[in-house]
Amino acid sequence: MNTNFTQFMSKQHDLAYPEAISWLFEQFPSYQVLGSKAYKPTLENTIKLLSILDNPQDKLKFVHVAGSNGKGSTCSMIASTLNEAGYKVGLFTSPHIEDYTERIRVNGHPIDQQSVVDFVDKMREADLDFDPSFFEMTFALALKHFISQYCDIVVIETGLGGRLDATNVITPLLSVITNISLEHTAILGDSLELIAEEKAGIIKKGAPIITAEKNPSIQAIFKAKADELGSSYIEFDERIEIPADFPLLGDYQQDNFRLAISSLNELMKFDFSIDSVHVLQGLERLKENTGFKARLQIWKQDPLTILDVSHNPDGIKSTLETIRAINQGELHIVYGTSADKDIAAILNEFSNECRLYLTEFTNPRTAKTDQLKSAIQGKDFRSVDFFKEAKLAYESAQNTAKQSDTILIIGSFFLVADFF
Repeated sequence: MNTNFTQFMSKQHDLAYPEAISWLFEQFPSYQVLGSKAYKPTLENTIKLLSILDNPQDKLKFVHVAGSNGKGSTCSMIASTLNEAGYKVGLFTSPHIEDYTERIRVNGHPIDQQSVVDFVDKMREADLDFDPSFFEMTFALALKHFISQYCDIVVIETGLGGRLDATNVITPLLSVITNISLEHTAILGDSLELIAEEKAGIIKKGAPIITAEKNPSIQAIFKAKADELGSSYIEFDERIEIPADFPLLGDYQQDNFRLAISSLNELMKFDFSIDSVHVLQGLERLKENTGFKARLQIWKQDPLTILDVSHNPDGIKSTLETIRAINQGELHIVYGTSADKDIAAILNEFSNECRLYLTEFTNPRTAKTDQLKSAIQGKDFRSVDFFKEAKLAYESAQNTAKQSDTILIIGSFFLVADFF
């Protein structure tokens, strides 16, 4: 074959993927860019999209995971263990940190870029008479990919809420709800009970629901929904021991692990064969099997540097409790967040003894410096500095911190993404 032609075709392929991703973001509203304006409170678009793809949701087995915190961790632990047990496992999570393909994985391998390009070409040719969201399109692509890869089981993380989330067109073997806290109140409701009602929307007729939620009033909502649908209600087993060789940082990660194992125990009733060796191997190979990162991830040493994508008050509170238990020197916090968060409430969780490095990040949803300055008014910290770039904030923390100190980078997937 002509060398010049081969180089030309290679260059065309290199260009096709970035163009496809740009089209997905630009053609359809994306929560990652627009926030709540991109949210479409209906399943109609997803149903239409999947009908074009011959309804893959009717041909796969699912575990469906919702909740306010810990969804991604729980999904990853379930998927990694099933992988080690010898199954072909699809995993759908969001958002991505480095690249779009991270959202759709089979046994740890991200979807190939050419499949994304082919899907976009198909959607362009379809000349849709409706406007699906970026998330709806991505979920449809994921199911198409899982079918093409002959997945034995697929673990699905909800995007937002539950009842009207695009993922809620599936009928799972098992529904899983991690916990409930105040989040996305403009969309899901301004009380824990209203948010719980939305999350409970993933409970399906006859499918067991298992949860790590400990609040009795919230548990009652899940129980009532399960009773209404003739589904068994199961609380996760708090007695499950954490393997000594694989300590999970923080009580909330330990609860996520117990919830994942409790869920796997339920799956065994559907003829999935899983044992303790698979669990240990699943933990050991968690990153390799799922791309798991930035959940209380020890990123660097000297000084100890931890990445965490917690972004609401309850999640950040749990992370900080873990950091306090580690208690390594002075705490330096690099914090950046989306503009729609209750920043003042989150800052109340930080100890006055810490040093803060408040920063913007590159995603357009970032809280700007003026908003950060406004949120911190009246609060007293050891020191506070502001930055336009996350890497500059981190460099300042590095230069200030002693080797015996701890640096925590926290507040958003988008913030963490700036370091990869």
